[in-house]
Amino acid sequence: MMIATRIFGNVQKATVAVRAYTTSGNITVPITTPYETHLLDESQLPTQTETNKDELLDYFKTMTYIRRIETASDNLYKAKFIRGFCHLYIGQEAVAVGAKAALKPVDHMITAYRDHAHQIVCGDSGERILAELMGRVTGCSRGKGGSMHMYLPEKGFWGGHGIVGAQGPLGTGIAFGCKYRKTGGVCLTFYGDGAANQGQIFEAYNMAKLWKLPVVYVCENNRYGMGTSVSRAAAHGNFYKRGEYIPGIKIDGMDVFAVREGTRFAANYAREHGPIIMEMNTYRYQGHSMSDPGTTYRTRDEVNSMRQNSDPISYVKGLLLKNGFQTEEEIKAIERTIREKVDQETEAAKNAPYPGVEEFAQDILLNYEGTVRGADLGITYKVTKHN
Repeated sequence: MMIATRIFGNVQKATVAVRAYTTSGNITVPITTPYETHLLDESQLPTQTETNKDELLDYFKTMTYIRRIETASDNLYKAKFIRGFCHLYIGQEAVAVGAKAALKPVDHMITAYRDHAHQIVCGDSGERILAELMGRVTGCSRGKGGSMHMYLPEKGFWGGHGIVGAQGPLGTGIAFGCKYRKTGGVCLTFYGDGAANQGQIFEAYNMAKLWKLPVVYVCENNRYGMGTSVSRAAAHGNFYKRGEYIPGIKIDGMDVFAVREGTRFAANYAREHGPIIMEMNTYRYQGHSMSDPGTTYRTRDEVNSMRQNSDPISYVKGLLLKNGFQTEEEIKAIERTIREKVDQETEAAKNAPYPGVEEFAQDILLNYEGTVRGADLGITYKVTKHN
């Protein structure tokens, strides 16, 4: 099923105009920026791919929905409905959407703290995400995880993680589980350019290569860490070559089709041969987190140039218009429908209750009575199964 349909139904029903489309069937789109490879033959990767109206609409709706959720999160944080940390994905939407589009139902994903989009593409609702951001009990982690700790394990998403780079070994372990159980699945393990310098990432590389684990390491290189550029923080900025003994691919992370086809190749490679690294060259329009204005280490002109010339949503919108799949009026109707839906989800999340005191002991001990290391705590934990 298409990602957008899973998330919020057929928003196309909300369009006012109904017309006969002049173009139907598949169209060919180029991979606008050629892949660069390490320990791989570049000719193995495609220079173009095919798509159609339904796919284009799906990607457009899903990326637009992610951006509206993130914009709502920005506003809620500034209004002090959201406390603590909050890292937005605005500008990077093509990475999560394109990667998910290439995966099979048996596959898995795990990422760091910039995790709202991954939760969405795996099928969760904006209302549950916004509720979690505001610490409400209807949130995807029952209001106890916040922005950095969202999960959807029943759909193969094993979370955002707040410790920089810690998801690297975890994703490697998930891949080990796939191989041990012979499920045929792979694990996409996402991390940022800052986390690429963490020691545990290299330890994970080593184990994955030794055991030929089906893991795809995905470095989302958005060009800036927390307050500084990649060139100032990384002695070796070609992250797709960082594995040395592990193959790698550099991908234009602003092109959803380059991401999709690159991920499809990498996932299939990992199923058969073991670990591979993908570096997604992408860009965040916002600061590193809500406490970072994002303008002290780069110029506003640079950000505006990326918005105008490389925006992933505008690219897909342009394909819809160019090929006669949608009119400007129909596009505006879709955008309006998504905006109204996110507004409704925001209000519902704001009105949801906070967790009760009974939640303090939940998800810590399971059906346990007695002593802990010889100490009688005098407490019996009653566990309620969460739906």
